[in-house]
Amino acid sequence: MLCLRSASMSAEKSLRRLRHIRGVFAGYGAAGCNPRPTPALCANYSSDGQVSIGDVTKTIKTPANPELVPIKYLSDNPPQSVMRHLRWIMQKDALGQDVFLIGPPGPLRRALAMQYLELTKREVEYLALTRDTTESDLKQRREIKEGTAFYIDQCAVRAATQGRILVIDGVEKAERNVLPVLNNLLENREMQLEDGRFLVAAERYDKLLKDHTQEELDTWRLVRVSEDFRVIALGLPVPRYRGNPLDPPLRSRFQARDINPLPFKDQLDVLNSLGANLPSDKVSQMLSFATALRSPELASLSLPDFPLENLASIVQILNSVSNASPQKLLYHLYPYAVFLPKEGRSVVVDALKRFELLEDKYGKVKSHRVVSVQPTSHDAAPVATVTMGSNGESSQLQVPIGTTTPLPHNEHQRFITTPSHEGLLADMLLSHSVQDFCIIGQKGCGKSVLMRKFADILGYRVEPVMLYQDMTSRDLLQQRGTLPNGDTTWRLAPLITAALEGSIALMDGLHRVNPSTLAVLHRLVHDRDISLFDGTRLLKNDRYQTLKQQTGLTDEQMKDRSIFPIHPSFRVVALAEPPVIGSSTQQWLNPELLTLFLYHHLRPLSFAEEMDVIQGMVPNTHSSTLEPLLKVTHFLRSSGDTTLQSLASSLSTRNLLRIARRLTNYPDEGLHEAINKACLSRFLPPQARQALDKALRDCGIHAQQAADDVDVERALSCEVRNGKLRIGDTEMAVFNPENMMMVPDTLFYENAQHLNIMAAMLKDFILGEHLLLVGNQGVGKNKIVDRFLHLLNKPRQYVQLHRDTTVQSLTLQPNVQDGIIIYEDSPLVRAVKQGQVLIIDEADKAPTNVTCILKSLVESGEMVLADGRKIVADGAQSSSSSNTIVTHPDFRMIVLANRPGFPFLGNDFFGSLGDVFSCHAVDNPSIESEMTMLRKYGPDVPESTLQKLVSAFGELREMADQGLITYPYSTREVVNMVKHLQKFPNEGLASVVNNVFDFDAYNKEMREQVIQALHKHGIPIGANPGNVQLAKEFSLPPAQLTSQWHYGGQGSSHRKMLCPVDEKKLRVKGPVHLNVREYPLDRVEERSLGFSELVSSWQLPLSETNRVCDVVASQYSTSGPIHVLTSNPICLYSMKPHAKSIQFLDLYDIFPGLGPKPIAIATLGEQLAGKVILHEQINNNILLIDTKSGVTSRLFLTSPLETAKEIIGRKLSNSEVKGHRMCRDLADKNIVVFYQEEGDHLDVVDVLNGTAHSLQLPFKLEMMHMPSLDTWLLTEAKTQRKYILSRPTPDSPVHQLTVIYETQPSSADVSDSESAIGNHTTLGISTQGLTPVNLSEAIGEKVDAPNRILADESNYGAVAVGFPELQSAIDIYTIPRDPTPVEERGDTLMASITGGRSKVSIEGQAGILPEVSQVARIVPSQRTPVEVFPEGKAPANVAGYLEIADLAQSKVKYIPVPSPAMSIQGYMPWSSSSSHKVAMATSGGSHVVTVDSGGMVRVWETGLNQLARSLDEWYRLIGKDDGRPLQITTEKSTSQDLQNITPKHGKVDPGNKPHVGGGTWAGGVGGVGTAGLGGAGGPYRLDAGHDVTQIPQSQKDMVPPEVALAAREMAQKAFKERLKEIKMSEFDAEMYERFSSGVRRQVTSLRVVLDSLQAKGKERQWMKHQTAGDLDEAKLIEGLTGERAIYKRRGEQDPELGSPQLKPKRLRLIVDVSGSMYRFNGHDGRLERIMEGALMVMEAFEGYEQKFAYEIYGHSGDDFEIPFVLNKKLPANNKERLEVLKTMNAHAQFCMSGDHTLEGTKHAIESIAKEEADERFVIVLSDANLDRYGISPKLFGQSLTADDEVNAYALFIGSLGNQADVLVRSLPAGRGFVCLDTKNIPQILQQIFTSTMLSTR
Repeated sequence: MLCLRSASMSAEKSLRRLRHIRGVFAGYGAAGCNPRPTPALCANYSSDGQVSIGDVTKTIKTPANPELVPIKYLSDNPPQSVMRHLRWIMQKDALGQDVFLIGPPGPLRRALAMQYLELTKREVEYLALTRDTTESDLKQRREIKEGTAFYIDQCAVRAATQGRILVIDGVEKAERNVLPVLNNLLENREMQLEDGRFLVAAERYDKLLKDHTQEELDTWRLVRVSEDFRVIALGLPVPRYRGNPLDPPLRSRFQARDINPLPFKDQLDVLNSLGANLPSDKVSQMLSFATALRSPELASLSLPDFPLENLASIVQILNSVSNASPQKLLYHLYPYAVFLPKEGRSVVVDALKRFELLEDKYGKVKSHRVVSVQPTSHDAAPVATVTMGSNGESSQLQVPIGTTTPLPHNEHQRFITTPSHEGLLADMLLSHSVQDFCIIGQKGCGKSVLMRKFADILGYRVEPVMLYQDMTSRDLLQQRGTLPNGDTTWRLAPLITAALEGSIALMDGLHRVNPSTLAVLHRLVHDRDISLFDGTRLLKNDRYQTLKQQTGLTDEQMKDRSIFPIHPSFRVVALAEPPVIGSSTQQWLNPELLTLFLYHHLRPLSFAEEMDVIQGMVPNTHSSTLEPLLKVTHFLRSSGDTTLQSLASSLSTRNLLRIARRLTNYPDEGLHEAINKACLSRFLPPQARQALDKALRDCGIHAQQAADDVDVERALSCEVRNGKLRIGDTEMAVFNPENMMMVPDTLFYENAQHLNIMAAMLKDFILGEHLLLVGNQGVGKNKIVDRFLHLLNKPRQYVQLHRDTTVQSLTLQPNVQDGIIIYEDSPLVRAVKQGQVLIIDEADKAPTNVTCILKSLVESGEMVLADGRKIVADGAQSSSSSNTIVTHPDFRMIVLANRPGFPFLGNDFFGSLGDVFSCHAVDNPSIESEMTMLRKYGPDVPESTLQKLVSAFGELREMADQGLITYPYSTREVVNMVKHLQKFPNEGLASVVNNVFDFDAYNKEMREQVIQALHKHGIPIGANPGNVQLAKEFSLPPAQLTSQWHYGGQGSSHRKMLCPVDEKKLRVKGPVHLNVREYPLDRVEERSLGFSELVSSWQLPLSETNRVCDVVASQYSTSGPIHVLTSNPICLYSMKPHAKSIQFLDLYDIFPGLGPKPIAIATLGEQLAGKVILHEQINNNILLIDTKSGVTSRLFLTSPLETAKEIIGRKLSNSEVKGHRMCRDLADKNIVVFYQEEGDHLDVVDVLNGTAHSLQLPFKLEMMHMPSLDTWLLTEAKTQRKYILSRPTPDSPVHQLTVIYETQPSSADVSDSESAIGNHTTLGISTQGLTPVNLSEAIGEKVDAPNRILADESNYGAVAVGFPELQSAIDIYTIPRDPTPVEERGDTLMASITGGRSKVSIEGQAGILPEVSQVARIVPSQRTPVEVFPEGKAPANVAGYLEIADLAQSKVKYIPVPSPAMSIQGYMPWSSSSSHKVAMATSGGSHVVTVDSGGMVRVWETGLNQLARSLDEWYRLIGKDDGRPLQITTEKSTSQDLQNITPKHGKVDPGNKPHVGGGTWAGGVGGVGTAGLGGAGGPYRLDAGHDVTQIPQSQKDMVPPEVALAAREMAQKAFKERLKEIKMSEFDAEMYERFSSGVRRQVTSLRVVLDSLQAKGKERQWMKHQTAGDLDEAKLIEGLTGERAIYKRRGEQDPELGSPQLKPKRLRLIVDVSGSMYRFNGHDGRLERIMEGALMVMEAFEGYEQKFAYEIYGHSGDDFEIPFVLNKKLPANNKERLEVLKTMNAHAQFCMSGDHTLEGTKHAIESIAKEEADERFVIVLSDANLDRYGISPKLFGQSLTADDEVNAYALFIGSLGNQADVLVRSLPAGRGFVCLDTKNIPQILQQIFTSTMLSTR
């Protein structure tokens, strides 16, 4: 008789145990355990074959298959708690009852079952249940042999018929419809089998056997169920843990036993027995710590269970290495810093401290270092002695080693030793000595490299096992296949191969796989036993050897019985990325997984370590490059901002090495560009991109400036010459493939942008990198790759992924041929074999758990295929060469993916695998590149048309990036339209663009935005050809010869005089560099819906106080620069009409102070293009300004002494000092003249040559003009006498003075003298003359002579014939102006006053357009003919009229200039009293530019011929029908009479059936007269939820007006009834509509964003094991064998019970309703913007309450928490929303002064942090008036970033001056936004929501 009882303990152990039990946990028993002593249980074997535990006895039978009896599970001294569990199981066994062992995760439940079976010598059938377990795994599975399908009994049937114990582990993991098949077997011991047999209970079978023969029962196919059959189920309690709860009928068939961890006393005994060399108090402390973490008192924190059973592992480590850190070892068991939130981490640290186990609060404890690894034996269990050192102490321990020769510890080609990696390597060896382990670390931090080092020093082969989400247990263990003869077979997976061969199974991606799948690993990891699907059993090596000894079986006999030993060297090592703390979906490290492994956290390297690694791997890297790179990397990693931390993941050590290699090989590239490329910054959300830019600036990394000596033509070209490809400056030898058929050849038009991308790709290709191209759809990714490979002459294989792509289909393509599964190589395998390039397209469409298998192939060149073959790297060792595929050295992979995030709903391939590829962002081509490409696709398409398309689509793409529209229009659409226009040139652009935009025809809001963008860029979609609105023309009086000019006087001796010339040295002071700020130029093409003289317009970003003083434009081209000068303060705005930005220079530092300052500006030309001369006319200050760079110099025309004299004299003089003037007529020739009014000298400046000279005049000068370089016209003050200043010789300066005498010709009337030029001030003279044709038409006679156009105050225009070249008499022809006094116009003085600043004065310079023979000027309404006004009275919305006098056509027209749209409020007395002008300038000789007082710039086209050409082009853009009838016209029309309709609501169908057409039912579609959708003549729209059938718009237009009016009245009535229902007055409705209409489009945009976020969450999943649907490739063999559940189908997967509930995103909007909001609302509408923003949120979030929970709170001087909208009671209709707005307005009006922005923000963040949420957002809407209340930006920024779990942002919607801009720049990057227009709020909210796209939380 064998007695199993507790052995006597030594006195020392007994005393030690009693002391600690009494002293440390004296009250343990009082907490729930029975304090009374219980008798010890003992298991006894009797001589008659019985075993007893206490008073329960079980008869033992000799097992028929002893190899199936568990062995070496039962210890010699089992604890009493275990004995009690065994006794209970024996009781239930005696009663014939099945048992369910339920309890927390861990191996204890399974160990109890195995111990009982070993104790009672019972055979076992073990099945680990997973979500993939099916009915065939329990009952019978079909196999094929010799062409015949037959059934093989599975575990449940074998156990029932053979009298074995069925152990089913993980009951909660099986799907609900699986286990009920066992119900009848459990209850009645009966089951119907698939092969026709029927299992019958033993009692009934024996009873039948008495009445019938055995042959009869066999004929009936009855099978006896053994009376010894039992079931032991093992499971976790659900819902505490994840899984499916027990089906009630199934649960009722079991008897349950709660299996908790061993009591403290028993556990302590076990640990003490393992740690004989350890002090017992240390073991007790660790056990006490672990027990405390599992105490009920901490249940509220929901801490994952501490893996108590694994304490034995660290005790064994401490027993061998006594100086190991207990804190670190406990951290390996329970890595709390990785998966616990802040509160949980603090609890664990406090527990460590309490039990005296805390060595360092931050875990920085001493580390070991591996000194040597010395193999000590090479028998069946090879081991090595590892020597470790720590703080001068050394220790040795025995560890298993692999089956190959270990490499020396210090020799590893791809491993650079660092202190942290040395310490982690030592820790891994410690864990390796006792059990399997897992390495947790961010992607790219070196996990794989560290594992290769580990394997090399221990002589291990590594079997990679790539884990993915939909991986099944079969994929882990065995996979089904067929033999060549068609027989089904099972193929071992790499994991099992590693177990048999003693390799390391490297399971990469533990965080991806479903925990249920890993259930099959628990027994393998804990017990080193496993049962495979084909019946094979793998046993731990010592159990295998013991079994051989006990049974006397040989290895061959064991093999025949499918029993194999697991190699003692076998280890499982897992790699994983850290779980996301707080995430409801990505917290993979659950209590079950904690029991599987010891966990090692691989933290990022320190700065110095990472520097050493990179310099070691890339020896030639310069520290000057590495230091800033590492500086910014570690700044991002250490940042508390989640956005910056997310960016840090793109700068992993792997990516840093890639950057270093590239910069070393190509030093001309910049670090700034490399980092942006690695982070794919082009497609980052704006907030993240700003944060990255700021981080780079803070670390001193700036964009590299282009070198001046770059050969641009070579850099932007490619060629193949002499067998080499050159792209830019990069060269590579082209390939010479055998199969040219696989080399792509595509139509490709080169452009600069695509060539730059290909040059960058070629560099990476040379470096051996695999490439990832990311971009929007249609940007040319495929064409770039095809062209790139074509140039390289490189064959390719192509794979396009989709949502249904599986791992199997990506690697192999299974087919069934003659009943045999044949695996054909996929393109991936073919490319690997043949050294081709694999193109993987649409990589973002496949699940990332599928594409993740590419990581191993890219990183290490290894992959395991579904047919058992293995891809290995070139030169790698392999254990089975016949079954391996060696990667060809030329193999490359190029992956194409759409950009991550909104609006693309694909998977984030870049976020998952981006760092293993060299990434390239493929953006839409630049304007220049796209134009170059389109010219080649459409060589005959007009340039202007291409320009319009490129500009319009550029803006649409920007709108898509901002989230304002959903579709990102690409180059592909533009190319298709250009092809259409090239093929069908007579079709209008307006109709062709509909080929793209008709997709949006039924989305009203989006179509409005698209059409608005198209109209803005001059694409006249929807324009009416008859809408031509040219100004009315009036006839001019004929030109009259009114005077003649004669040079000199008759008989005068002073006809010519040389003025003294004083050569001067032009003094230059400076330069200084002014900051050039850029603002977007939002140009609007005005010829969209109609045609007029107005070409385009845009708004200048004027400040509230700016006054427009002057405007100049280029005279060379209409597309040249335009400069606008303002005063108060003096600022300069420079732009080009077709540019994207406005350059702004603030000149306040040079001209301080406010108020009116007479200033003028001149634009220079030729070599000085882009530079201007600014002239301040009081002090004669002259500045030379480069508008592009801001370089400003001051020009001095006098010496310092003369300047001082002038200033002193001016101050001492009592008389009025006349101002200075600048003549800029020849500024385009870089000649400028300065003079003083009533002065007597001229200062001539040649800016280009830097010279100047002064001319002394013999008279006082009033003004001058420069009609040519050699002849100038001067006017004497007071006398108005004119002089000619000319150049006497070609080499001399202009200084010869000749007087002009004006006479009247004999043919002139006396009245003509009033119109003579000499009697009036000349406002302007052209620098060019009229053409002979135009001159002849202007003066009414055929003349060909030099001439100039003159403009003065009394004439429409004048022509000086013979001037300036001829020295004879000059004929002056004038076109006189009729007087139009104000009294005759009926305009009163009051009317003039009420016009305010929008009226125009006549004074000022006229504009002359010699190219079109026109004189242009701005005239007020009082000077405009009455016939111009539509109703005989000047309209109120016109600032003035642009008078265009065409001298050649003898016509004049008046073009109205609209009043300023923005309200200008002056802050100075002079500002409110002075008259404001519309400034005007000519441009390019044919256009006019005007700038009104509001800063609106308008460009006008006035020439008759130019207008005619533009009108023809406009007609062509619209498109004209050629008049030919088309042969086929089909349109389904309604047959009802549309002329006799009576609008009505219609009948209500109680069944709500769909009704199409007719006019009876309410809610129908396509009908007439009733409320519905898509019809005509109904009173209002009514959606009954049916599909819409739309009748043609033409038929809708046929509805008579009276019917439409009646329908409108009915709609109004229904609207009023609706208002009555919600108790809302019509006034309230109007008020609400005023707010709602202003944000309607923004609400739509915001709902687009919310829709996309919700749509992604509702994506359906594949549901497997279905009896109908799509054939599952993984079950082809099951299909061959005849199984039914071999299909899969799409469906909404129910969440797994016990899994964390999906929580809503929470948003708290904090609005500023303080007094300042009400006070300054009249100034900038800030309170209205607050209310509009709140309304936008309320309307947009309606219907998304389950996804987003929002609340609106306010703050003011009264309080910091004023509730307006609470999540518990959201506004349900317009009335309630209006009440919220009214409350906000009233509070702002009546609240006390003060501000609680800071307090309100802090409270909101603290409050929302306490609520359960998926993500938390706090958005503060406020003005920027914080400094008034002493709130610093730093303090406010700290409040916004106070909690890492809350994303807090500030939107400043009001600002005095640049308050908001300064405040945003002072806040943390991406936390502040300036929003002075409500339309920008949706895109800002979209930026905020997508800012967490990078964050994995």
